[in-house]
Amino acid sequence: MENDAIKDDITLPPQNNGQEENIITPSGFLEQIKSSYDRLRQNPKLFRWFKLILTLAASLSILLLFFYFLLYIAPALKELPGIRKSEITNNEELKKDPAYKKQISQLDRDIQRLSRKYNSYTSGQSYIVINTTENRFFLYRNKKLIREGFCSSGSYTMLQTEGDKKWIFKTPKGRYWIQGKITNPVWRKPDWAFVEEGLPIPPKEHPSRYEYGVLGDYAMSIGDGYLIHGTIYKRFLGMPVTHGCVRLADDDLEAIYNALSIGSKVYIF
Repeated sequence: MENDAIKDDITLPPQNNGQEENIITPSGFLEQIKSSYDRLRQNPKLFRWFKLILTLAASLSILLLFFYFLLYIAPALKELPGIRKSEITNNEELKKDPAYKKQISQLDRDIQRLSRKYNSYTSGQSYIVINTTENRFFLYRNKKLIREGFCSSGSYTMLQTEGDKKWIFKTPKGRYWIQGKITNPVWRKPDWAFVEEGLPIPPKEHPSRYEYGVLGDYAMSIGDGYLIHGTIYKRFLGMPVTHGCVRLADDDLEAIYNALSIGSKVYIF
């Protein structure tokens, strides 16, 4: 009985059945590395070999990264917009290549075609170019610029009646030619001029439609009712303020009127 009481007071340790848990913490892992490194340092010969192998591994890694950049990344960068550059070569073998020669021949034909087209647009006669974005004109003779200055073009504003009728005041763009030349022109006011002033629209031939002295001393027609003419609003030259016609200063108008003839080309862009 006494032995049984003693046995009951004994606490046995827990059994793990040979399956002890091996949990390595980060701090423990670092301690193992430090311990291994210390053991290496205690053996100078082995430590020198370790440093040599580590240096070779680092150099090999850098070399592999460099080759990867050359093979994959660099070609991809060349394809990016703004980075790719055209290459000019003097390689004689390339110049003998049939595909290369065919491409050069096609470029020569394109250049000749564009030259002929340019010559047809810019004949030896006088012509005028009108830039509606900057509201400037350029007068050429024999392909040489002889005069330039400010003008006024369409305002791109819209006028609409109470009904469905509306007008957009823009200067047409394209290639035109002088179809008529007039001295001391008289403005025949269209319907929109009366709508703009808040007045009733008169009959087609009513005297109120005719206004003198507002178009300058000269006018040149380019078709569809559009004119190149003078203006009494000279302070607005260089600005888009017209109802579609092109306005010029008095001296510029006279020079252009004298330089251009019927059929002279007018380029508006």
